[in-house]
Amino acid sequence: MNKGIFITFEGIDASGKTTQFKRLVNYLKKKGFDVVSFREPGGEEVSEKIRKILLDNKSSLTLETELFLYLASRTQLVFHKIIPALKDKKIVVCDRFSDSTLAYQAYGRGLNLKLIRMLNNFSTKNLRPDLTILIDVPVKVSLKRAKNKKKDRLERSGTLFYQRVRGGYLKIARKEKKRIKVVDGKGGIEVTWRKVKSIVDEFLKIE
Repeated sequence: MNKGIFITFEGIDASGKTTQFKRLVNYLKKKGFDVVSFREPGGEEVSEKIRKILLDNKSSLTLETELFLYLASRTQLVFHKIIPALKDKKIVVCDRFSDSTLAYQAYGRGLNLKLIRMLNNFSTKNLRPDLTILIDVPVKVSLKRAKNKKKDRLERSGTLFYQRVRGGYLKIARKEKKRIKVVDGKGGIEVTWRKVKSIVDEFLKIE
């Protein structure tokens, strides 16, 4: 590789995104790639502290505060972790990135889409993933998977909110077909993994 490669995973909560993210990281390491991985919000000391505030059910946040906390967390991660890793020609795999803010805070919460795009660009120094894998499942499937899980602050936002978020993700994906690959996540872990692996193998030219 002449430069680092940036891969992100996106999807609504309980889509199976994180499971596939972890699988890909392990797979690439076994293939001998120099890989680092991060989660959002978090992945860096200050970012992890912000994560606790964002997900704490006791946090009473305005929509604007929520937006700026996500952006602040991402800025710390990008400048302290992701950019240095890419400069070192590593593969960076991230569980969520800027598309999450568009889907959740713009489409889900109803904040200004154009403004959030601008703030995303500013807070990341215009950093964009080389490949984004969107694990897509219907909201009723995600709710069924998460029914016995203790919900954090964001996960308590309700069905209509998640329908808007999912719709937002699909709109973003239609506009950026070259970068964003949509994977049907309704099947089991192995079925979804085969689809993810095929996409990444082709992208990285793994035989």
